[in-house]
Amino acid sequence: MKSVFKICVLGILLFSAGFANAQTPKFGHIDMQALYQVMPERAAAEKQIAAYGKELEDALGMMQKEAQTKYVEYLSKRDSLSETVRKMKEDDLQAMNQRIETYQQSAQQQMQAKQQELIKPMLDKADKAVKEVGAEKGLIYVFDMSARVILYNSKESSDLLPAVKTKLGIQ
Repeated sequence: MKSVFKICVLGILLFSAGFANAQTPKFGHIDMQALYQVMPERAAAEKQIAAYGKELEDALGMMQKEAQTKYVEYLSKRDSLSETVRKMKEDDLQAMNQRIETYQQSAQQQMQAKQQELIKPMLDKADKAVKEVGAEKGLIYVFDMSARVILYNSKESSDLLPAVKTKLGIQ
């Protein structure tokens, strides 16, 4: 009786081990940079970012032009100015340069915030599509090939780029 029980247990273990091997993990990969490049939202976002950058740059240019004009005026009159007036003009020029530096730093931060604001929805949309396609295909991992971390890509890994582009309606 014990030997029959042992044989049954052994048979169940062998059967379950064979079943576990039949369900091999499925992996997928995608080049997210390539996906981002073909998304129509990217071009629109880049146009808006460029326009915003030009706005900031134009304002900076006006500030620099004003500072340059005041500096040239100061240089032409410097020798005829009293010590007090000269010091006041120099302080004014120094304050203008400080405002320009502060504006440059602020503009850089504003530019980064604008990029984040315009690009984040596109990135979120792409990530969502990759997750949905991965779930539809029953994948347990999806690797980003643009991250250059993958050292080997076997034929058993599914390339999700075509399926994700289709899901997003991109040709």
